[in-house]
Order: sequence, then structure tokens, then C-alpha cells
Amino acid sequence: MKLVQKRIAQIALGAALFVSGVAAGTLRARGAAVQNRFGQPKTVLHVVVYKFREDVSNYDREKAINGIKDMAGRIPGIKNIWLKTERNQARDFSGVYAIEFASPEAAADYAESPVHEAWSKSWQQLRENSLSFQVSNP
Repeated sequence: MKLVQKRIAQIALGAALFVSGVAAGTLRARGAAVQNRFGQPKTVLHVVVYKFREDVSNYDREKAINGIKDMAGRIPGIKNIWLKTERNQARDFSGVYAIEFASPEAAADYAESPVHEAWSKSWQQLRENSLSFQVSNP
């Protein structure tokens, strides 16, 4: 008899733990849906939509985009880069890349950097057109 009572108590305890876990998860999910948390970083995003000339080889295209990685490693103040175009609504453009700078000053230093200027010279020979934007928060 004691064995049966002990087993029933174990099953009841397991069921109670399961139900309380489901309830806690449901409450957490409801709270998360109601309050979306976001930040407004003080970094600067430099976003470029570009179009390569038609006669540029895939090798040269990859080399130009990979050159952004080289720049990021050599110019202080660059926090992150995005090189892969996931979605591009700018019709007739080849792709998009983005560079995140630690501050507006870092973005200004990048624009005047000899490393950037050297990369930009080769980039301009490969691209037909580009549009660039810089985005930040107050």
C-alpha cells in the first residue's frame, strides 16, 4: 500500500511541476509580446547600395567586397560590418553592405583614412553606381 501511495505522490508532484512550468512559460511569453525592448545606440551605420559594371568578373566582385573586411581590420573605430545581401529592394543594384562605426568621429575618420581612399579608388573602377546613407541616433 505504501508503494502505491508513494508512486501516486511522485506522479502528482511531477504533474504539478509540469503545470507550473507551462503556466510560467505562458506568462513570460505574454509579457514578452506586450513589451518589446529595444535600444538606440550612439553608433553610426554607413549603408551602401551598389551596382557593379556588367564587365566585372565574379572574382573581382568578391575581392572588392572582401576588401571591406581588410579595411575594417585596419581602420580604428569600426565595430561591425555586414557584407552579405539578404534582401535588396533597390532594383537593378548588385548588393548592399554596411559598416558600423563606434561614433560619428570614427565615421569621419574613416572617410578621410588613406586605407579607405586606396580601397575606394579600386571600388570606383568596378562599380557603375552606388548610393550611400549614414544613420545614427540623437
